[in-house]
Amino acid sequence: MKNIAEFLELFMDKTGYPEDAKDDFRRAHNAVLADADANAEFDNVYRRFTDDEDESPIFPAIDALGEQIGVHPYTMDLYMFMYEAYFLRERYAQKGINEQIFWDSMTDLRAKLVECRAVYGINGTFVGNWFFGFFEMTRFALGRLQFERTDYRRDEPYICGKGIVRNGGEMVNMHIPSLGPLTEDKILDALQRAYNFPYFADLKDPETGLMPFCCGSWLLYPPHYDFLPQKSNILKFMDCFDILHWEDADEFSDAWRVFGKDKDALPQDLPRDTSLRRAFADRLIAGQKTGHGFGAFFFDGEKILHNHK
Repeated sequence: MKNIAEFLELFMDKTGYPEDAKDDFRRAHNAVLADADANAEFDNVYRRFTDDEDESPIFPAIDALGEQIGVHPYTMDLYMFMYEAYFLRERYAQKGINEQIFWDSMTDLRAKLVECRAVYGINGTFVGNWFFGFFEMTRFALGRLQFERTDYRRDEPYICGKGIVRNGGEMVNMHIPSLGPLTEDKILDALQRAYNFPYFADLKDPETGLMPFCCGSWLLYPPHYDFLPQKSNILKFMDCFDILHWEDADEFSDAWRVFGKDKDALPQDLPRDTSLRRAFADRLIAGQKTGHGFGAFFFDGEKILHNHK
């Protein structure tokens, strides 16, 4: 596993892991190597990771292995994906995909590491199931955003100018990793990359050149316009979309994205050290709802096209 150890160092350097996190993952790697039974079990779990269609049993097995060798389950989960990234890099090369797209996509592991540190104070991940799209090579980071194909599932077609998507038609679905500011120029750059990425080429209308994009997220909640600061990047992101559906939520299940480890605090005890946190804390203190929405737009390679003014 010498090559793996060297790759793990490269991986953590390239994707920007904090030094204490590097130490934790080195310890996890060495703990697996030091125990013959653990090494054999890790190899068995890894083979199931790569060969089985049903991924659900993987995490209990890898977590049990972590308990055996004294490594936290969240750390073991992320370590397993870092290990698999060695082989994913080879698959990218075999398919002729630019290696920078591999590294950009793998930066999502660091994003989830940072979230896990913020919420639980542990170097690892608590959302391991999320990563499979990257490792199945159906989800790619292209600049600031992440993209994958998805089916449009609404009875009413989405129509914008000459663009139309009907129920069952395919769109490019977007995800927003927690990797810094979401600025207008970075959004446009990411869309242009997705528009020109071969994996999505057939979703471009051959006559109009329009490509349909969509996103479902807590970010696309129209009441944000009522309480977030006018210069908020969230509002600028929402401005890109026609919001086709939205609803209130009974609980702010995404509070951890805003408040980190304090997500479960009483509204009056929530941190208020940023304008975003102050806006959400004030709304929760007032007993008002949060929620999520689903939006869409078309992109012609240069401009975002939507119906709202």
